Amino acid sequence: PSFVSFSTVCVLYTQGIANREWREFGRTEVIDNTLNPDFVRKFIVDYFFEERQNLRFDLYDLDCKSDNLSKHDFLGQAFCTLGEIVGSLGSRLEKPLIGIPGKKCGTIIIRAEELSNCRESVMLQFCGNKLDKKDFFGKSDPFLVFYRSNEDGSYTICHKTEVVKNTLDPVWQAFKIPVRALCNGDYDRSIKVEVYDWDRDGGHDFIGEFSTSYREMCRSQSQFHVYEVLFFTHTHTHVTLLSCLVDTELSFLDYIRGGTQINFTVAIDFTASNGNPSQPTSLHYMSPYQLNDYAMALRAIGEIIQDYDSDKLFPALGFGAKLPPDGRVSHEFPLNGNPQNPYCSGIDGVMEAYYQSLKSVRLYGPTHFSPVINHVARYASAVTDGSQYFILLIISDGVITDMAQTKESIVNAASLPMSIIIVGVGPAEFDEMIELDGDEERISSQGRYAERDIVQFVPFRDYIDRRGNHILSMARLAKEVLAEIPDQFLSYMRTRGIKPGPQPPPYTPCPPPAIHPLHTRRVSRI
Repeated sequence: PSFVSFSTVCVLYTQGIANREWREFGRTEVIDNTLNPDFVRKFIVDYFFEERQNLRFDLYDLDCKSDNLSKHDFLGQAFCTLGEIVGSLGSRLEKPLIGIPGKKCGTIIIRAEELSNCRESVMLQFCGNKLDKKDFFGKSDPFLVFYRSNEDGSYTICHKTEVVKNTLDPVWQAFKIPVRALCNGDYDRSIKVEVYDWDRDGGHDFIGEFSTSYREMCRSQSQFHVYEVLFFTHTHTHVTLLSCLVDTELSFLDYIRGGTQINFTVAIDFTASNGNPSQPTSLHYMSPYQLNDYAMALRAIGEIIQDYDSDKLFPALGFGAKLPPDGRVSHEFPLNGNPQNPYCSGIDGVMEAYYQSLKSVRLYGPTHFSPVINHVARYASAVTDGSQYFILLIISDGVITDMAQTKESIVNAASLPMSIIIVGVGPAEFDEMIELDGDEERISSQGRYAERDIVQFVPFRDYIDRRGNHILSMARLAKEVLAEIPDQFLSYMRTRGIKPGPQPPPYTPCPPPAIHPLHTRRVSRI
């Protein structure tokens, strides 16, 4: 039989948030004559927990040397989110290849790992020796300014020490700085340090400068390193690196890779102030043409969090309604009508239960938050070993009528593995909800302060796109309310001394389907 040769390449596409256009991000190397290509080239992708980062992987058999993919044979494709990959066991996701009707195209395995230099921080301490005297009366008031070099040869300030008053032999306090801030993760990149004498009028006198690199400083972990401070071409003073201690901090992804599950619960306001759901003016109105604000908030946040929950079963609750058949008022009822099993399958299941509830319950009141907070807290209090973390999304249109009880519930929940997201919909003033968000002042109840800040509140109206782009509105909302979750998650784990679970062993394909390793990194917010 004749031998048919083929050459396989995998092409990664990312999707824009606003226009949903797919853009080519990169291509792997070409692998010849195997049905099980194991691609080596890695892609470095910025990872954001708070964003839905859609990815597409297309595979082609290259027929010629053209870069135009339309000239080659399409072998299949797979769609996923970056959250799906990192949220899978061991950050390894296996997907069937689709795209050719009636044909099985095989599978693709995508692996992700966090770049280690994104997580390193370093503790540095310097002292000066016989620095130049710049003040006419008295000695100098020296401080150091650190700059990292950029690709274009320019410099960006990344740290400034405190001023040590009236001395030529200062010892500056040790300071901790992320390695990515100091050198962008490039250990050999130049770091410039300038020495100044502080002046009250802001016209600080330049004493001199020296250059180093992160790698050079790391070599000094066991001994002092003395730098000559240059003033133009003259040197007569020195700055000494006293200590350099490197620390790798545990990240949110370390816990996810170690098996920690994120449990998502939604609670929806069914009070009468939302308006009659059958009327277009109601916040619960189900238009055939677009989602209402409740549905948009639920889908925007839920579709991101569900990537980190392996069973995709979500409790969905309502509050403030009269329930059939007897019309009793409930502030903690299951949207699916099943108190023994309030779980819905996926976000689509939650949406369906929400729509069905609107047809069966009667909107009433008042607005009580504490019952649904206590509901989730009961589950969170039973699993405090770091294997699970709970997120409660409350969507409401207005004034909280059990404020004292809600504050007490939040203070109690702050010591548990849980976070609370509150989204305000509609035109009302949300003063109480703003008070619950502990950004300005830590929330307290009866003299007890919350152990940590676990509440994030936003009014949805602040994130609605004025041109009517609902996809963009939902992305903006999710980005705002979810951005604090990883830090809240880590604050619980750190204060309890909880380490991530053991990492799954590396996957070794035998024989391998199409493998595409995907690297992720955190974006520095500097």
